[in-house]
Amino acid sequence: MTTRAIESAVPYVAGPQASSSSMFERVSCPSCGASDTVFFIQAEDDLTGRPGRFTFVRCVACALVYQSPRLTLEHVKPYYDDNYIAHQERGRWGRMAPAVAWAMGSLDRAKLGIVSRYVSLGPRSQVLDVGCGAASFLTQVRERFGAAVAGVDFVDLSSRPAFRGVEFHHGLFYEQEVGQSRFDLITMWHFLEHDYDPLRSLRHAADALATGGQLIIEVPRLDSLSFRWFGRRWPGLQAPQHTAVYDRAALCALVSRAGLIVEDHLPYGAFPPYFYAFCGAAFHLRPGRGLDLRRAVVPYFAGQILLLPILPLLKHANFAMQTVVCRKEA
Repeated sequence: MTTRAIESAVPYVAGPQASSSSMFERVSCPSCGASDTVFFIQAEDDLTGRPGRFTFVRCVACALVYQSPRLTLEHVKPYYDDNYIAHQERGRWGRMAPAVAWAMGSLDRAKLGIVSRYVSLGPRSQVLDVGCGAASFLTQVRERFGAAVAGVDFVDLSSRPAFRGVEFHHGLFYEQEVGQSRFDLITMWHFLEHDYDPLRSLRHAADALATGGQLIIEVPRLDSLSFRWFGRRWPGLQAPQHTAVYDRAALCALVSRAGLIVEDHLPYGAFPPYFYAFCGAAFHLRPGRGLDLRRAVVPYFAGQILLLPILPLLKHANFAMQTVVCRKEA
């Protein structure tokens, strides 16, 4: 079924922000530029429960799965408000705040664990985190290695204490002047699936890498066990914020088109695969109705404790995430 014939799959939003089809834009493949597609899947905002359905298509030419039509940049901004999970203050979790803080710290430590396998950081290093969110990872890098750190994000949270000592750029990454051949390490932890022009962003990152520098990218993996389990309720779809979802071949092809060389591919990431197991099950129980995160936090940690013996197995089972380590061509 081509996109010209999928009238039943036309996306929509409802509620106070709904207006008309002008909220959406049709786009060509963000990887190869081709326009011929076939319908892939339709998803809802299962995380917050905002009404609407969003269509993902597969590019006939290169097989990348992406959202089209998609919300325009102007109309997707409300989906990144203070209730967006990556932007929430840790103190808002009440009695569970210490557990949440531990989990977030564990995530940053896992990121540093991946980084340390490929890059030796020190006081003379320069590090850029694209999609830095609340800057907790950059704080860890600065405190542990004394490196100079910079961050870019679509949402400005720079008034928070974590941004002290961070060179912050607000806006679309490919529009920011971050410098040429500057950074020893650039990271994109779950940024690329949100990006409205990922090829342009990767080329911008290649320009910003110093000679010998590394770019580390983590994204949800479409050709994963969790997608086969959960289908249209797979947390990796996270519509409408995720504009593209990548299997291994599509991710490596995009990186290569940007003039980057893939040095390693990992069938896991720093992000805990258990999160996708928990949310995927919850989304099936509450399809399209969203999660009350403050009510879900206790069963989340209880389930994690119960499944503790098998969680290490998920990391290497191609369950949810993937990471690529890249350098620019000489």
